[in-house]
Amino acid sequence: MKQDNREYRENNLSYDLNEQNLISPLDTESPLYEPKIRLGILASGNGSNFEYIIKSIQNKKLNADIAILIVNNPNCLAIKKAIKYKVPYVIINHRDFDSRFEHDMMVMKKLEDLSVELVIMAGWMRIVGEEIINRFNNRLINIHPSLLPSFKGIDAIQQAIDKRVKITGCTVHYVQKEVDSGSIIIQAAVPIKEKDSKETLKKRIQNMEHIILPLAIAKVANNIRNIIKDNK
Repeated sequence: MKQDNREYRENNLSYDLNEQNLISPLDTESPLYEPKIRLGILASGNGSNFEYIIKSIQNKKLNADIAILIVNNPNCLAIKKAIKYKVPYVIINHRDFDSRFEHDMMVMKKLEDLSVELVIMAGWMRIVGEEIINRFNNRLINIHPSLLPSFKGIDAIQQAIDKRVKITGCTVHYVQKEVDSGSIIIQAAVPIKEKDSKETLKKRIQNMEHIILPLAIAKVANNIRNIIKDNK
């Protein structure tokens, strides 16, 4: 007897693959940890991931407090979101400093003064120096719009389109000295459609970023809490 079309497609792993996104690793539940983790968010642009972190906290998917939003661009739209949700923010404009090192030191001082435990680069368009990386070792994470290690660096979405790959996505990873090279925490795969423009693909990737970034924060926060517990 012939299989119906749906069963045939499922058995051959081809059912609606053009419409599917894949997250890995995907736990059935977010890790639980106590007490709340203190977050510092670094942003340079629209702040859409910043907003989804706030919403995840409001929806009790993240047991966290945002101690500070730091922006390096006074025109950063993330500021409006901080005002909307009453999140403390500070502008540390990199143009006011003579060197990257001096700017990094001011950013690090603010994070330390507020006892930030976990730092999230959510659209932070700056390379951070070794001082911050070492100070927040395994407590500094970044989200990047590609399936690393593919398409590192700037304009990753356009890189994927130019290479005519069929699948791209986004990655949350620990930050190391080499750009976009740290250990991967979680990834989401996004298929590239024939008629995709950079903007349509960017929107679908961002939708997945909003899902995986809070999951990554929860995983790393849980690790931090477990390390503290083990050291007691």
